[in-house]
Amino acid sequence: MSGLAEAVDGDQVDLSRIYVALIGRLDRRGRLLWSMPKGHVENGEDKNVTAEREVWEETGIHGKVFADLGMIDYWFVSEGVRIHKTVHHHLLRFVDGVLNDEDPEVTEVSWIPVSELIEHLAYADERKLARIAHDLLPDLARKEAAAGKATPR
Repeated sequence: MSGLAEAVDGDQVDLSRIYVALIGRLDRRGRLLWSMPKGHVENGEDKNVTAEREVWEETGIHGKVFADLGMIDYWFVSEGVRIHKTVHHHLLRFVDGVLNDEDPEVTEVSWIPVSELIEHLAYADERKLARIAHDLLPDLARKEAAAGKATPR
């Protein structure tokens, strides 16, 4: 996330001024599907460290976890094998970096305003998490502003 403190104007928080880095991947039909960066926990790795590493690998952005967002639990089939996956999602504050799509699994990377986040996400479970973030962000932005934090430029 970028622009948390800057989105605060008095008591109001303008969610169109807070941005989230999303990744786009092509599906089998060639459609670009937008989703949140995510990945596997390395052996012995803390979940927050995993989130920070995966965001960097998939977007080129260095971020720092500052809040838990929620968990998505689902099943999928790969090469005829049914696989169970649990994904822990976090909110990360932008630290530095420049968006890039150098990860071979990622087709495109973009900053999306939080006010447009729900409509961009391809998956229902992620849209549910985006609604949670939408509700949490005004208070989190006010805390960032009150603490004197600002997005590095």
